[in-house]
Amino acid sequence: MRPILIVEDEEVIRSSLKKLLSREGYDVSEARNIQDATNQFQLNDFALIISDLRLPGAPGTDLIKMAGEVPVLIMTSYASLRSAVDTMRMGAVDYIPKPFDHTEMLNAVKRILDAQGRQPNRNFDSPTHASRGMIGQSSAMKEVFNIIHKVASTDATVLILGETGTGKELAARAIHNESKRQNGPLICVNCAAIPETLIEAELFGHEKGAFTGASESRQGLVTAANGGTLFLDEIGELPLEAQARLLRVLQEGEVRPIGSVKSHKVDVRLVAATHRNLKKLCQDGHFREDLFYRINVVNLDLPPLREREKDVLEIADFLLNKFCDKFDKPQLQLAPDAIQAITTYSWPGNIRQLENSLQRAVILCDSNHDIGHQLLGINLALVDIEEQHDEQDETVKPLKSNRSGDLDEGLSLEDYFTHFVLEHQDQMSETELARKLGISRKCLWERRQKLGIPRRKVEQT
Repeated sequence: MRPILIVEDEEVIRSSLKKLLSREGYDVSEARNIQDATNQFQLNDFALIISDLRLPGAPGTDLIKMAGEVPVLIMTSYASLRSAVDTMRMGAVDYIPKPFDHTEMLNAVKRILDAQGRQPNRNFDSPTHASRGMIGQSSAMKEVFNIIHKVASTDATVLILGETGTGKELAARAIHNESKRQNGPLICVNCAAIPETLIEAELFGHEKGAFTGASESRQGLVTAANGGTLFLDEIGELPLEAQARLLRVLQEGEVRPIGSVKSHKVDVRLVAATHRNLKKLCQDGHFREDLFYRINVVNLDLPPLREREKDVLEIADFLLNKFCDKFDKPQLQLAPDAIQAITTYSWPGNIRQLENSLQRAVILCDSNHDIGHQLLGINLALVDIEEQHDEQDETVKPLKSNRSGDLDEGLSLEDYFTHFVLEHQDQMSETELARKLGISRKCLWERRQKLGIPRRKVEQT
């Protein structure tokens, strides 16, 4: 098993993490700080470095440059969107909040080490891809960027698949902007937004008098896209008659407007998108099978936001800045409870829902600094989280203070919480404890009550 280095100044966390990884068969070394790590080890001998963000002396992010090609996973107990995003921008392979869940940590380590075995694509190392207008550095999005890069230089038809709100139009724009047609027009059409009686005329044009209301000839959107790219969103909503006309465009490269006896040539690249199952639509007789095979040349599957790991933080940071500028607000940040809500909510509406949620929060926020989770309009997510924690808590027994450092082999998230509070409450205020743990004071109080952790006694003067 490839070696891992843990750099963490708190012994309870360092020992717990070492035991967790060692039980999974990893060869684990440990250090208290960066100086200790560099004095004892050659950093490039490791397959992965896991480091706390805040260390005595130099911050953990200094290891990113020192480690060279070795990936660095940053742990942070400071629930700050800004610090998490900045950490990723500095080159950390990922970050994980403390106190961490054992399963989440093991999954992150496995994902990073598995990725090390694959050849990296240097064109897509940056988390933000401005040329595409897309944001993300998760493994799923790197695969998307890789496909875009490969297919953009061709004229192949692309079928973009994904749930509503995953950014299908952005992907289409990315393909167009990287193609040899980038100086030509990009015509975007939402097939579901145009009435069925008008869709053919809108797409293919019509002659004067071709139907009631056609008072003059009109060029269609397919012709308008000549020399460029035509993006048909929700192509599964296209009527069968329009599908037959589109098939001719793809096969013969020509368009015949409604009411005309003549066709004219067009040079158009088609990018289509849908959230529906086109194969099933074909079986039900609602989509032409020959058209399906014509457009199903290259598939581009856009992952839902819930499967994009820490991308949600990058996207939230970008959108927050965007709306603060738009509405002339001071530079707002998300409070810890809002970050918890954003990173644990499933986002059924994906990026579009996140965008609407943050826009709402910025508009309604009266503070000059923090946005709380109440303004996001996703309170149900926090209820679900608490219910899940409640179920887990029934099987967890609080760990009594153990200042000798002999930790229980099965140290869990709640064990760590209990141990950390008992270990530090004599030196820290409740506010400092909550901040260190990345939670609110109210949440700290509730956890104390649930786990039976007494507060220290205040001496009377």
